[in-house]
Order: sequence, then C-alpha cells, then structure tokens
Amino acid sequence: MTDDTAATAVPGGPLTEGPVVTAASDIEVDRAALDASIATFVEHNAGYYRKSFHRIHESTSSFPNTFNLWAAVAGPFWAAMRGVWGMFWTFLILEIMAWVQIGRGLWGNPGASLMEQAERQRARADEFLERAEAARSAGQDPERFEKLATNIGRAADRSIEKATVLNSEALNIMLIGLGLLALFKLFQGLYANKIYEKQYSKWRIDPTSVESGFSRRRAGIGAALVAAIAPLTVYKFTVASPWEALNSFPEKPISHGILGVDDETLFTRLATWLEAKIDAAAVAGADVFDGVTAGVRSVLDALTLALNGTPWPVVMIVICVTAWRAAGPRVAIFTAAALAYIALLGYWEIAMETVALVGAAVLICIIIGIPLGIWFGKSRRAYNAAEPVLDLMQTLPAFVYLIPIIAFFGTGNPPGILATIIFGMPPVIRLTALGMRGVPENIKEAATAFGASRGQVLRDVEIPLALPSIMAGVNQTILMCLSMVVIISLIGGGGLGKTILESLQYAAKGPGLLGGFAILFVAMVMDRIVQGAFRQSGER
Repeated sequence: MTDDTAATAVPGGPLTEGPVVTAASDIEVDRAALDASIATFVEHNAGYYRKSFHRIHESTSSFPNTFNLWAAVAGPFWAAMRGVWGMFWTFLILEIMAWVQIGRGLWGNPGASLMEQAERQRARADEFLERAEAARSAGQDPERFEKLATNIGRAADRSIEKATVLNSEALNIMLIGLGLLALFKLFQGLYANKIYEKQYSKWRIDPTSVESGFSRRRAGIGAALVAAIAPLTVYKFTVASPWEALNSFPEKPISHGILGVDDETLFTRLATWLEAKIDAAAVAGADVFDGVTAGVRSVLDALTLALNGTPWPVVMIVICVTAWRAAGPRVAIFTAAALAYIALLGYWEIAMETVALVGAAVLICIIIGIPLGIWFGKSRRAYNAAEPVLDLMQTLPAFVYLIPIIAFFGTGNPPGILATIIFGMPPVIRLTALGMRGVPENIKEAATAFGASRGQVLRDVEIPLALPSIMAGVNQTILMCLSMVVIISLIGGGGLGKTILESLQYAAKGPGLLGGFAILFVAMVMDRIVQGAFRQSGER
C-alpha cells in the first residue's frame, strides 16, 4: 500500500484500498469506503446522508451546518424510525409540553379553578346571609353574619376577576405553545443529522450493539408510544375536570374474598394473608425466637454491666488509654474531651448504654460476619447465592424490617440489636470476602509448596494479607450500627437514641442538638480508635 492510499474497514466487509482524501481536520479517509459504509448504515436516502455526514466531518464549528427537514416535520417519529431513542424521548417530552400549552389556549379553561373557588365562596356568603336573616328573625344582632357575608362576597368577586384575566390570556398561552413547538421542531431539524452521525460513529465501532437503517417496525413502536403517552397527558393537563381514573389507579373490589366479605380489595386480601402467616410463624417459632432474644440480652447485659457497673473514672481511663495505644496521643486527648462533654451534660449512663448496644451488635456482626466473609471469599458459588440476601439487607429500609422484628422478637433493646445486626453486617461480610479474593494466588501457592496446610495458609497468609480490607469492613459496620441508634428507639431501644426521639416528639431543639452532639462524639471516638488500630496494624 502506497502513501497515496489508505486501508479502511467497512463493517461486515474486508479491508479496502482507495485514494486518500484529506478532511478539514487533516484526518485521511477513503471517501469511497466511507460512502459505502454510510449507505449500509442508513439504508434509505443514502445520498442525502452522505452529503450531510461529509459536511459534519469537514466542519470545524460546533454549530450544526445541516438541516434535516424530515426530522423537523416528523419529530419523534423520525427518531424512532432511525433508532435514535434518546432523541425520541427527549423531543417527545418537549413537544408534549408545547401541545399542553396549545391545548390550554384552545380548549382549556385557565381560570376554571378560580371560578370554582368563586362559586364556593358565593355559596358560603349566601349561607351567612341566611344565618343573618335567621338571627334577625330571632331578635338578635345580624351584623356579624352580614359582615362575614360581605367579605366573602368580595373575595368571590376578586376570584372571578382573576379568572377572567386568566381566560383572556388564553390566546397568549396558545401562541406561546405554538412558539415552543416551532422552536423544538427547529432544534430537531438542526441537530438530527449531528446526533445521527454520532450514532453512525458508534455503529462503525460495534455494528451489533447499535441500531441502524430505516425500520418500519421501530416506526410502529414509536407511533404506539406516542399514541399511548401524548393524548392522555395533553388531556390531563388541559381539561378543567379530567377523568377521575387518570388521577389514581382504579382499585376494584374483589367480591367474596377469603373471609367471605364482599368488596374486599387485593390489598386487604394480601395484607390479611401476610399478617396471618407472620402470626403463625411467630407462634410456631416462639421458642427459637425467645432463645435468640435471650442470647442477645446476655451479651448486652454483660457489656452494660462492664460499662455502667464499673466506676466511671475507671471506664474513662480505660477508654482513653485504649485510644492512646491504638491511635496516638491526639486521639486520646480528643477522646478525653468527648467523654468530658458526655459526662458534664449528664449523658454518661445513657451514652454507655448506647456503647453497649452498638458494642453488642458489632460483636455479633464480627463473630458471624468475618467467618461468612472468609467462606464467601473462598467460594464464588456461596457468594453468588448470598449476594441477593446481602443486597436485601442493605437496601431494604430499616422501618420495613422493624415490622417483622417486632412480630417475632417483641420490643426493647434485644430486638433493636437484631435490627442493627441486619443493617450493619453486610459491610464486614462483603469487605472480608473482597480481601480474601484479593490475596495473590502465587503467594498461596508458595506457602503450600513450603508444606503449609490449608489451615496454616488461611491463618498465616490469607487473613494477614486481607486484614486491611477486613478492618475497613469492621469500621464500616461500627458506623452503620451507630446510625441505627435513633431508629431502634422507635421500637423501645434505649440509649441516646431515646433522647433524640423524645426531643423530636416535643420539638425540644436544645436537648435534641445536645443529644445529637453526644452521638456524634461517640461515633467519632469509636471511628478514630478503629482507624488508628488499623493504621498501626498496617505499619507493622
């Protein structure tokens, strides 16, 4: 191949050679191969699109230098036929907005709501006039009722005046709609070829994943979408009293339901069935649920006894020394200041209760989560099976799974800890599994080659190398468990969350803010200590 020719590839065909053409951007292209490629892409009206695409390629300006009349006239239908679905949805919405304004000006009644308001005000004024007449007949002073009737009558007159003004602007509203429609059509005509050329460029890279050609099937789909969306939307926003079924989904009753009650809806049937199943499960598994609650309560009682039963100076010294050893003197000083704030404002006992709640939840999360994460990290099949459950635990709103927690475990601190475990366990599982999968295979093979057993490889190689990811998961679990402190107070949980809940109930701004700062300091102290321990383990 000489310097005067260039090899180009047409999607679906072999490399071809042809004369070099230098465009305005100094990119050498084979014009014949490019024309053939454009014709293959557009299928219909290839000559027009060859010229338009060449003008776009040769232009150095960002402003469009072509105009597609069919795109301007047909609008979203042209975009559907050509498979430019982004343009279809964009201009369908914009044109519907324009048609809504046109409809409001032609057959809509902009002042209808004000006229209805005026009618209600007139009726209210007449009611007060009747009451004034009754008072006069009874020998009482009717002045108060007459004054009210006069004031409401004046308000009705003002509403009618505003409605008249709005109705007189119907022509202006219609003209605005026509102007918007013309503007949107102009934009479609100007930018259609440029958008279509970008789709052509993507098609040349991957012909199998980008729609091309002229398709009547796509045109039918576009027409069906327009017919289903545009008329109803325009009708809803232009008619004064639209069909009531458009405002809310019609809920039809189901006659002769499970309970033999007429006019039972699908919602009531499903709600009744779910409630019956949950109650039956709670009765059948009462012993198991009571055992779980007792186990959680024992962990919580032990932590509460250690934190609130031990003299507060001892607890404060231990926490500060732990912060010093784990994260350094700066964190120790901050920890001492935070504990002083909590103690001086009288939050010591409930703050320690909060730490006990979070500590019990985090302890159970770590005991269960890290082994599960190690298993999931070593078994891809197990992780794939558990991933939907982890997604559900993280995405389901806390207020939703509080309902079965109450049904199965009752209210109080232990059920609150169980709810916290559901919310806080996924991070430690996911990050432990991620750390285990990140251990290089050659290191494990080398350890095995030197005679290490599977247990030794796990204990001495995989876990130490995955420790940064595991500690990050523990840190995230601690913070997520702390974020549940306020929520579990809704089901009888204690601690600082109860203080915040009471402040919300009585709109007590001062106590609420002070309690919120206490929760903030508890979270920051725990986070700094864990991060400091993580950094020191990484340095070692």
